[in-house]
Amino acid sequence: MAMLLTLISATHSQLIWQLRDLEMEKRDPKTVVAIILGGGAGTRLFPLTKRRAKPAVPIGGAYRLIDVPMSNCINSGINKVYILTQFNSASLNRHLARAYNFGGAANFGDGFVEALAATQTPGEAGKNWFQGTADAVRQFHWLFEGPRSKDIEDVLILSGDHLYRMDYMDFVQNHRQSGADITISSLPIDDSRASDFGLMKIDNKGRVLSFSEKPKGNDLKAMRVDTTVLGLSKDEAEKKPYIASMGVYVFKKDILFNLLRWRFPTANDFGSEIIPASAKEFYIKAYLFNDYWEDIGTIRSFYEANLALTEHPPRFSFYDAAKPIYTSKRNLPPSKIDGCKIIDSIISHGSFLTSSLIEHSVVGIRSRINFNVVLQDTVMLGADYYETDSEIAYAISKGKVPIGIGENTKIRECIIDKNARIGKNVVIENSERVQEADRTSEGFLIRSGVTVIMKNSTIKDGTVI
Repeated sequence: MAMLLTLISATHSQLIWQLRDLEMEKRDPKTVVAIILGGGAGTRLFPLTKRRAKPAVPIGGAYRLIDVPMSNCINSGINKVYILTQFNSASLNRHLARAYNFGGAANFGDGFVEALAATQTPGEAGKNWFQGTADAVRQFHWLFEGPRSKDIEDVLILSGDHLYRMDYMDFVQNHRQSGADITISSLPIDDSRASDFGLMKIDNKGRVLSFSEKPKGNDLKAMRVDTTVLGLSKDEAEKKPYIASMGVYVFKKDILFNLLRWRFPTANDFGSEIIPASAKEFYIKAYLFNDYWEDIGTIRSFYEANLALTEHPPRFSFYDAAKPIYTSKRNLPPSKIDGCKIIDSIISHGSFLTSSLIEHSVVGIRSRINFNVVLQDTVMLGADYYETDSEIAYAISKGKVPIGIGENTKIRECIIDKNARIGKNVVIENSERVQEADRTSEGFLIRSGVTVIMKNSTIKDGTVI
C-alpha cells in the first residue's frame, strides 16, 4: 500500500512538472517574432509627420510612439523585432539605433531589432512600394525562410502608433492554448464609441464569425455580442456589448505566409481584407484586452492622449518600475525651475522654466520657457538641441527669435513641435474657435480646433493667433 501511494505521488509530481514544462513551452518568447508596422504617410497627423514617420512622433515629453510597442516586446521577453518603414524614416531609424541595440537602453542578447525600409527589387512586382499592412509583410517573406527563423512558430503583428501597455506573451499563450490560426486582440466597446471601430461578431467560445467596418444604425445593433464570453463581468458586459479590433494580431507563421503568398496574393491589408476573408476558412479567435488603449492617428487624438497623462491618476502612465517604457539615453540634466507655478503638468528633463504659469500641459525635453509665460492645455515637444547663451544673445541682437517661448507670451490649446521659436508678447489661443486653417507659410496650422506650431518654425514677437 505504501509503495502504491509512493508511486501515485511520484506519478502526480511528474505530471505536474510535465504540465509546467508544457506551459513554459507555450510562453517561450524565443519562438515568437514581432513585426511593427511603421504606418502610411500619416496625413491625419500632419504637420507632425511632415519630416518624420508616425512611430517617430514624440509623446509624453520624452518618448516616441515606437517606444511603446518596443518596450512591450522587451517587457514580454520578445527579442526578435522587425520594424517596417516607408515614409520619412530617417529620424525613426536614428532613434532605433540609439535606443535599441546591444549597448543601448535594452540588451537583446541573441535577438535583434532591424528596421526594414520599403525597397524596389527586380521584376515587375518589385517596382511597387508597400501597398498596405499585409503587402509590407509579404514583400519581406524571404526573411522568414532563413536559418534565423527556423524556431519561429508565431508572428506578432503590431502597430507603431498606439498607446497601451500589454504583455504580449499572455496574448501568444492564449493563442496557442486555443489552437487558433489567428488571434485578434480586441477591446470591449460601449454604444457611444462602437461606430468608430471595426467590430467583430463572435460565438460563445470567442471564435470570430464576421466583421463590420464602422457600422451604424441596424448594422451596428447586429454586431452586439455577449462579451462575458471573453471574461467580462455581467454588469460590464451590458455596458460594453461590442468588441473592436485593436489592429494587434498573432498568426501561426505557416498560416500567415500561406495567406499572404498563396491564398490571398493580391490582398494588401490585414484588417480590411485578409482577416475578414479568412474567417470562414480558418480559426480566428478574439482575445480580450480590457485596459487603456489609444490609436494616435489624428492631431486631436494625439493632443488628448498627451494631456490625459497629466490626470490624477492617469489612464496610462509611463511610471511603472516593473514594466518601464524605454527610450534613447540622452544624458540630460534635471530641469531648472525658477519662480514658476506648475499645476497638473509634466516637465521633462533638461528644461529651463522662469517665472511662468504652466497648467495642464506637457513640456518636452530641452524646453526653454521665459519670464511671465502662461502655458495652458498645451503639448510642447521640446527641442533637439540647446542654444548657448551667446547664441541666444546674438539672435536677439539681430532681431531674431531664440528656440523656446519668449517673455509675456500666452498660449492655450496648442501643440508646439520641436525647435519652434516663439517670440515675446505672442498670443496663441484661437479665440475665434477656428476648426481648420492652413497657415504653413506663417509656421502654423489649425487641425480639429488645435493650433499646431510647426517644427523649426518662427512666430515673431507680438503675433496673435
